[in-house]
Amino acid sequence: MKTILITGAAQGIGAALKDYFYQAGYQVIATDIDIETLQKIASERLLVHALDVTKPDQWESLFSTITQLDIIINNAGIIIPGFMAEISIFDASSQIDVNLKGVIYGSTFAAKLMTKQGFGHIINVASLAGLAPIQGLAVYAATKAAVRSFTLSIAAELKTKGVSTSVVCPDLVDTNMLTLQLDYPAAALTFSGNQILTKDNIVDAIIHRALKNKELEILIPRSRGWLGKIGNLFPASSQFLTNTLSKKGLSKIELLKKR
Repeated sequence: MKTILITGAAQGIGAALKDYFYQAGYQVIATDIDIETLQKIASERLLVHALDVTKPDQWESLFSTITQLDIIINNAGIIIPGFMAEISIFDASSQIDVNLKGVIYGSTFAAKLMTKQGFGHIINVASLAGLAPIQGLAVYAATKAAVRSFTLSIAAELKTKGVSTSVVCPDLVDTNMLTLQLDYPAAALTFSGNQILTKDNIVDAIIHRALKNKELEILIPRSRGWLGKIGNLFPASSQFLTNTLSKKGLSKIELLKKR
């Protein structure tokens, strides 16, 4: 039986991943800071652990109970939109701690175990926001850009040890994180895409593109991902598109508020 560890498993993408892998017959280690939600569904094959991904000691305690790990999905993340002249230092620091440090801590402990056993797959969830300048989400975008860079950087060294890595970069997904952003005009660019992804879109990409095909970088959708990469090549020029995309995003926010 294969074992998978998922962070941020109490809701959103993490909960969808938990459900899929449990139904697929995996031994699932579901973690979240919201342990009460997870305890309601605990079973012999669905182990639940309280985990604040920003605390190295909690990671160490968790991994002291794990003897074999086939997959880890570092999914836990937060978003706090805000223009830089307005965002608080606490909100900036919280996003760095959860989105970046949490991924690095999880990857570090997983890498130590997986390199010893000679196999495994580390999957880190980033965002298309990490591919190009995103005003109003500067800190969030910076953390996701760092997650992408971190994952790409460790890929070659871990491959020699039999460990695969993947970074998943989705566009806006229909989760509580989307709902939270509806009250923040600073998040307008997030809503400028032509479609809103579902949790199933992300689960499917992880199953087929990460685990089956061993893709290193997974952009969802590919077209918008490559658009972001092109924008990053010419950051000064891409600013000309910002106003147009922001207006499009604000219009979509108003429509979503009415649904």
